Amino acid sequence: MTEVRFYHLTRSTLETALPKMLEKTLERGQRAVVQAGSPERVEALASYLWTYNDRGFLPHGSAKDGHAEDQPIWLSDKDERPNGAQVLFLTDGAQSALVGDYELCAVLFDGNDPDAVSASRDQWRLLKDAGHEVTYWQQDESGKWEKKA
Repeated sequence: MTEVRFYHLTRSTLETALPKMLEKTLERGQRAVVQAGSPERVEALASYLWTYNDRGFLPHGSAKDGHAEDQPIWLSDKDERPNGAQVLFLTDGAQSALVGDYELCAVLFDGNDPDAVSASRDQWRLLKDAGHEVTYWQQDESGKWEKKA
């Protein structure tokens, strides 16, 4: 089964946390799909990944760019895996029926949003009941990730 990590964002935003996680994914030689909540959110994240770091960028694409099979990071609002990714990032409350096709799934949710926290609890139960190895990670005072469960 797939390893599923729930990341409870309490000290940083998705825009701060996601690029670091994507960098680590690429460093391990893996590909990623980032599933967002809407086409507009996909394009906002795509724009951000070009400019978030003045030292470089993360190579990525979306339906607007095409050529999914060539993209190491694919951003989408659809439940798809067109680039053969090993890692799935679920944001904005997105859910996937394809979790089992990945080695790792990271669910990132805003810990300051009670609705997002509640939805992530429901998602936790569904994925755990489906037999996935589920863990919970929370940011400490310095913003580093600590495994809590």
